[in-house]
Amino acid sequence: MPFIKNIEQEKTLTLSEEVTAATGQVVSKTLVQNSAVSVTLFAFSKGEEISTHSSNGDAMVLVLEGKARLTIDGKQHFCTSGESIVMPAGKPHAVFAEENFKMLLTVIFMESRT
Repeated sequence: MPFIKNIEQEKTLTLSEEVTAATGQVVSKTLVQNSAVSVTLFAFSKGEEISTHSSNGDAMVLVLEGKARLTIDGKQHFCTSGESIVMPAGKPHAVFAEENFKMLLTVIFMESRT
C-alpha cells in the first residue's frame, strides 16, 4: 500500500492540475494523512476561504496558482504562485482566495495526534 495516495505514481505530474474548484467551492485532495504528516492539495474559487482555526502542527503552504491572503496570528500575508509561508503550530490562521487559487499544504506534527 503506498504512503502517497490519490495521485499516479512513477509519472511526472503538474500538481495544480490534480485539483479543481468550481465557482463557490473549496476542494481538497488528501495525498498523505498519518500521525506525523498531512499533505493535501487545495483549490479555491475566488472569494472562498478557510476560516480562522489552529493546528497542533507546523503548516507550510506552497502556492501553485493564483493569489491568497493568509492571516497568521492576526497579521495578513499575501502569497502568489511559487511562494510559500509557514503557519506555526498553535497560532490561529485563515486562508482567503484573492483570486482562483491552488496550494499544496504540508503539516508536520511533532507528536502523535489523538
